[in-house]
Amino acid sequence: MIHKQYVHTMRQNTKSKSADAVTVALVLLLLTVAGTLAQDLNLAAMVQPVPVSAIFRDPGFHIWDGSMIRDDAGKYHLFYSRWPADFSQNAWVSHSAIAHAVAESPTGPFRFKNVALPPRGKDFWDGMVTHNPSVTRFKDGKYYLYYMGNRGDGVLSKSLNWIHRNNQRIGVAIAEHPDGPWRRLDKPVLDVSGDPQAPDALMVSNPTVTQRPDGGFLMMYKGVAKRKPLPAGGPVTFLIARGDSPAGPFTKDLKPMFSKEDWGVAAEDPFIWTGKDRYFGIVRIDGHPVIKEDVVRFNPTNSSFVLVESQNGSDWKPAKHPLVTTKDLQWTGGEGPAMITIQRPYLVLEDGKPVALVCISTGFPDAHDLGFIIPIPMRKEPDRESGND
Repeated sequence: MIHKQYVHTMRQNTKSKSADAVTVALVLLLLTVAGTLAQDLNLAAMVQPVPVSAIFRDPGFHIWDGSMIRDDAGKYHLFYSRWPADFSQNAWVSHSAIAHAVAESPTGPFRFKNVALPPRGKDFWDGMVTHNPSVTRFKDGKYYLYYMGNRGDGVLSKSLNWIHRNNQRIGVAIAEHPDGPWRRLDKPVLDVSGDPQAPDALMVSNPTVTQRPDGGFLMMYKGVAKRKPLPAGGPVTFLIARGDSPAGPFTKDLKPMFSKEDWGVAAEDPFIWTGKDRYFGIVRIDGHPVIKEDVVRFNPTNSSFVLVESQNGSDWKPAKHPLVTTKDLQWTGGEGPAMITIQRPYLVLEDGKPVALVCISTGFPDAHDLGFIIPIPMRKEPDRESGND
């Protein structure tokens, strides 16, 4: 009797262990599949032909950058940098202001509405120039417009005004609605480092911010060091900073990213966002491969957007499907312009899914260097393809 009971118990235990093993195996399989699907984010497969009517130009102005968000009523708001067309391209550094346009659709047509962050006097750190807009909305419901601001002597020059260039700092303006009013801060949200040997000791610009899974905030930005001869300084690098509030303060991690030594080419213009299980980013790649020959796979036409990813926000690598798009876009509704380059990526996300990829270029025959903004429509994909919740 004892023997039979023992055998019965052993059989039950064996069945239980087998069931547990199957459960563990299934969980591991699901986690593996989920991780693979997120890793397999393929933005290139979502890129659609661009309606010629989507192109945005601002007559009488150079325009650059381009950052878009939808309000609760369904209208789309485009923030961009502009400065007078009579000035040179280099006048962005001394005469730019962030302007605002609106549309009923992410592909426009957009109409100029106002200057969102106008000059406010040289007594302010950003009183003469605003540039590099990056708009986002966080869980508190407010809108945050990150940007570069500077001040200087106001001298207009065909070459770069180095006083203004080296006074670049990062700010944030806050509003309840994209129409404003925008509340600007008296101090930069991110300043240069006091250590003269720091990689961002000379200037900081090009902010992009996302909310971390733990509720904090991750900023990526451009920094320029003082290690090379002034006024240009250098090298130029990209860095991250973390904060508990979208309005700062931010604590810097001064580890350089996207270096030419590591990638073989220089990466620029990062835009980052938070996916299901990792961070994603899009960077611009210009120039042919120099060190790593395999870089050609995501820069086939010498001007491309590349998808990158990171588990921790500090260590970034090309994603499994790195190429997002080249400058050779497909057009619909007419003949598009011959784009000289593709720059300043900004991915418009709604409920975590890509809706449009905003970029900037030049090349119109009647205004060769004035710049124009292109919102590229993105085909909607299921959650498993978007990499987002």
